[in-house]
Amino acid sequence: MAKQTSKEQYPYVGMWVTKDGYIRHELLPNGRYDEARGNRKSAYQGSYTITGNHIDYVDDTGFTADGDFRNGILYHAGMILYREEKM
Repeated sequence: MAKQTSKEQYPYVGMWVTKDGYIRHELLPNGRYDEARGNRKSAYQGSYTITGNHIDYVDDTGFTADGDFRNGILYHAGMILYREEKM
């Protein structure tokens, strides 16, 4: 799989959160992600690649997952995440 270019990943870089704020999923510009769950910061970390509107994840333990961006929402592993708006 070809690694995404910064131009492809740029629209999706940033913090994505579930409606209740329990899951906080940060897509970093270097192709890494850091996911917090509740009070557990950095519960999962790993790398991601983006192809079009599809994202593939590989966490540092080797677990894989994927998701899709549709209409400004990230659908990932049964979760719905929204871009966190900066105040």
